[in-house]
Amino acid sequence: MNFRKGRRREDPEINLIPFIDVLLVILIFLMVTTTYSRFTELQITLPTADAQKAVEQPDQIDVTIDAKGNYTINREPVSFRDVAGLAQALKGAAKPGSSPVVVVNADQFAMHQMVVNVMEAARIAGFEKLTFAAQTGSGK
Repeated sequence: MNFRKGRRREDPEINLIPFIDVLLVILIFLMVTTTYSRFTELQITLPTADAQKAVEQPDQIDVTIDAKGNYTINREPVSFRDVAGLAQALKGAAKPGSSPVVVVNADQFAMHQMVVNVMEAARIAGFEKLTFAAQTGSGK
């Protein structure tokens, strides 16, 4: 039953202007209340060394291993049959009554076992200090 005979019903429409106003207010509110996370850094002050370089070098035994498997101790070639023989050569290169630092200079293509042999020989010889030399930067 349609009591209004000549008039047609209007379709409802959404008024967008108040909707946009509300969204802008919400956007401003969120922008004002948002806290932006800052990446904090750990502020540290590293220590500096003011000491003079040591004039006296500690006792040192340089052991060099080349890619072919040749050993030298303090630039003198050595030959041995086993690790105990290398340990005797290390003891012979050390000053009596001293505890030298054994510095291993190994070629990058030397086998790992050769370096392990030097480490074991230093242990057998009773040398507690052992270090490895490394090249800094690109040496090529």
